[in-house]
Amino acid sequence: MIVMAGYQTYTADDARIAEAQLGRPMRGVAGVAWRCPCGHPGVLATRPRLPGGTPFPTTYYLTCPRAVAAVSRLEASGVMAEMTQRLTDDPQLAERYRQAHEAYLADRAALAAETADELPEIAGFSAGGMPTRVKCLHALVGHALAAGPGVNPIGDETLALIGEFWDGPCTPEEDRDE
Repeated sequence: MIVMAGYQTYTADDARIAEAQLGRPMRGVAGVAWRCPCGHPGVLATRPRLPGGTPFPTTYYLTCPRAVAAVSRLEASGVMAEMTQRLTDDPQLAERYRQAHEAYLADRAALAAETADELPEIAGFSAGGMPTRVKCLHALVGHALAAGPGVNPIGDETLALIGEFWDGPCTPEEDRDE
């Protein structure tokens, strides 16, 4: 059984923090899917269609600057090619990753149902390369944080590799306050 990752109300304060994190306002936010231990939004659940009609397949958008930086460093190391090869070599991992893909699609469908939106442009496409390759660890980490441990095996593995990324401020203005 697939259960949608939950999310919290996206407040005006969350919007201010997310804008500081990203350097721009977010569009199409449905809610906060994961918060850093400091309480700031770290993953935003986004609607599958942005205001204005553009399809947006990234359901879980990683906003925490510390997480984004840690994942970027890991991506630069070339680990994604190794992870993709493991999907070929390990049928159990590949099956769990396919299930993560299905869970992601189910979450997107639930968000689309909230607005009675149909999404033929992105039907069957999830994020991060799922279900057959590892393309974007940011998307996979966002999914893993939003859904919790055990849903996305590559996202979980990436979180283990980057460690406690949240140690430090989450927004540029907090960096200046230190």
